[in-house]
Amino acid sequence: MTSVDNSRLIDALKGVLGPADALIPLHEPRFAGREWELLKDCLDTGWVSSVGQYVDGFEARLAETCGAGRAVAVVNGTAALHMALLVAGVRPDDEVIVPTLTFVATVNAVVYCGAVPHLVDSEMLTLGMDPAKLGRHLERIGTRRDGVLVNRETGRTIRAIVPMHTFGHPVDMDRLNAIAEQFGLPVIEDATESLGTLYKGRPSGSLAPIGTLSFNGNKIVTTGGGGAVLTHDPVLGARAKHLTTTAKVPHRWAFDHDELGYNYRLPNLNAALGVAQLEQLPGFLDAKRALAERYAQALEGVSGLRFFREPAFARSNYWLNAVLLDADDEAERDRVLQATNDAGLMTRPVWTVMHKLSMYRDCPRDDLSVAESIGRRLINIPSSAKHGLR
Repeated sequence: MTSVDNSRLIDALKGVLGPADALIPLHEPRFAGREWELLKDCLDTGWVSSVGQYVDGFEARLAETCGAGRAVAVVNGTAALHMALLVAGVRPDDEVIVPTLTFVATVNAVVYCGAVPHLVDSEMLTLGMDPAKLGRHLERIGTRRDGVLVNRETGRTIRAIVPMHTFGHPVDMDRLNAIAEQFGLPVIEDATESLGTLYKGRPSGSLAPIGTLSFNGNKIVTTGGGGAVLTHDPVLGARAKHLTTTAKVPHRWAFDHDELGYNYRLPNLNAALGVAQLEQLPGFLDAKRALAERYAQALEGVSGLRFFREPAFARSNYWLNAVLLDADDEAERDRVLQATNDAGLMTRPVWTVMHKLSMYRDCPRDDLSVAESIGRRLINIPSSAKHGLR
């Protein structure tokens, strides 16, 4: 018999979210600032495509918000990941360390480079990459050859590590960066879910030489579709900008391109939306944290699960709130999902872990037991900022 009381869970969620006439979505954007004004300015002036003052302004404000030297705006978070991997030096037949518990874009971007995802485990504290376990794994399978780390089991070069901050909760980046330095690997920070999150007082996206963001419609700040590459390195920043603008050599009229480039430019229209959204980020963060606190209090008395809280070293953006079923109740996950969705509350499981997908099941990997456990037990619950304003 299950110890999860679905009726009590539903009452707790509805008590936090309030009444609704229709299904309460998992996450929806909030437009309460200058969005109409700035979009109208794009239309009035004709600057709607891939250059304009809002692209420049959005990039500058992102860099400032994230504590990065430069931000390069692109069409989506997946493009940002692809570009970050390329400028970090990832090449065909390299291996890239990625968590198996992540959205598929993290791993797809590796394959776009012609490289091979190398899947590693997560830890319960953060839901993200486990630095200690990764270190033991690299000690076991890694060897140095000609100045690079090689997987002795496959013979391929291990080129980079890509941690992902799950639902806005940061990986323990100091420990991870220490492991990366020990093995001579660059870190590419997948911060696509964690804009506004702080790790030991430092902004997410600036905790590694290269970081990435996403501004999809369900993110804490949206441009409709969009992303960004962040870096402290001016050379890497300039290269990311060059490659994402079709590698066109600057000239008043000539169309010369000096290498394979990508048309990943963010339109000025989308950037205008992003500027207006970024102006509201502090309020969004306050509302999201208020919602998380209400959930934590309301769910205290619901047996069979716990509300997931940020680790002690973080101030998370709580992009998507989550509950974890007790290990003994993991078989009840789909019943909980059915009951809550039937009650007008959109809930969902975490992503299918990457090694369970047909195209990635043969990738090199470590033991993935913790990620598998999280995958069987985690449920996301409605997380729109407007519910934190009540």
